[in-house]
Amino acid sequence: MIKYLQIFRVSLSERLAYRADFMLATVLRFLPMITTILLWQAVFTGSGQDELSGFTYRNMIAYLLLVHISRMFSSMPGLATGIARDIRDGNLKRYLLQPIDMQAYLLAYRGAHKVAYIATAGLPYAGLFFLCREFFDGFPEPPILAAYVLSLLLAFLLGFFFEVCMGMVGFWFLEVTSLLYVVNTLNFFVSGQMFPLDLLPAPWAELLKALPFQYLAYFPATVFLGKIEGWDLVRGLAVQAGWTLAFILLARWLYQRGLRRYSAFGS
Repeated sequence: MIKYLQIFRVSLSERLAYRADFMLATVLRFLPMITTILLWQAVFTGSGQDELSGFTYRNMIAYLLLVHISRMFSSMPGLATGIARDIRDGNLKRYLLQPIDMQAYLLAYRGAHKVAYIATAGLPYAGLFFLCREFFDGFPEPPILAAYVLSLLLAFLLGFFFEVCMGMVGFWFLEVTSLLYVVNTLNFFVSGQMFPLDLLPAPWAELLKALPFQYLAYFPATVFLGKIEGWDLVRGLAVQAGWTLAFILLARWLYQRGLRRYSAFGS
């Protein structure tokens, strides 16, 4: 564990060197929220209803703001493509020749990236949520807030190992860019990043909630909004943890199976 903590420390120092870039990119991501607010304002006005599938206009904007937080933890840009590229180019051998586990190394590196990003993006996010405070009813109770934080941490692990599994496809296919593009596009929809899954008609809403992708965006946001409480919340966290463990085991299995097919030559 000491070497992976050292990797985390070095990677954190490296990523903090780009803190201004993180902050600027965060601010630019907020610009589409103006369009989003105007869009949903038009939707609710046009529908003539104060509530859509249990979401008021204020709930809807709060949900979409909270999805930004969920994505901050669960999104892993470039992880799967990087793994597939290392497999294709032969760079995977560096993990085989050195006493370093590839997945543990990438977890430490990506964890440092997330800590640096959250630390530098915290101020812009605080400003955004302060400006949009009218859409929220305040902070949830401490138990709900603790469950929300736990769901975000599990979303990070789930998103990481899902991307690792996608990257492992590189053992069997030479080019996976198109596949990853399709999967990431579908993931943006089925995880509830575009809108709450509750807006979908039956049985699609329940079907998508049965998949692990809702735990990347939809589930943490609805936990914060208090739409999942009591035993439903406990069960949801347990299922999220179960999916996370399943993807951890799947990633290890795919890696071991893939190494049987892998060949690298040269120095």
